[in-house]
Amino acid sequence: MKLTSPAFRNGEAIPIQYTCDGKDVSPPLVWEDIPKGAQSLALIVDDPDAPGRTWVHWIFYNLSSSVIKLEDGAGRKGVPVYTHSITGVKAMQGKNDFGDFGYGGPCPPSGRHRYSFKLYALDAMLDLPSGSTKAELEKAMKGHILGEPTQLLGTYER
Repeated sequence: MKLTSPAFRNGEAIPIQYTCDGKDVSPPLVWEDIPKGAQSLALIVDDPDAPGRTWVHWIFYNLSSSVIKLEDGAGRKGVPVYTHSITGVKAMQGKNDFGDFGYGGPCPPSGRHRYSFKLYALDAMLDLPSGSTKAELEKAMKGHILGEPTQLLGTYER
């Protein structure tokens, strides 16, 4: 699989509009080469450079594998169930470490941080309610991940 964004390239800075210093909306994402047999997709966005522990910015799961992109702002805050603007396909949003549903953009306290967007192809829809945590999602994905997840890495410094 391959994950990209029209907003930034792998390893480059995430534009300010996708951070807490801007509009704080999720960037557009596009993927290709989903493994055969995939039924759903899951996305975890986190900051491994956060002080003390990895900080979770977005949990997104049970998106149909027929969907090939997420539009700018798809990870709306406070919205437990996402509806794709073109296809009407629904997916679930988990709770991030800000304590909210949806996307919470980069907001590092100091220095340049890395933000990992990891996309997983799964052989099933997961039996998880909206608002699940990263740990709950990772546990539910065990035994259902097809191949290796793909990753897009962005950076941000305030």
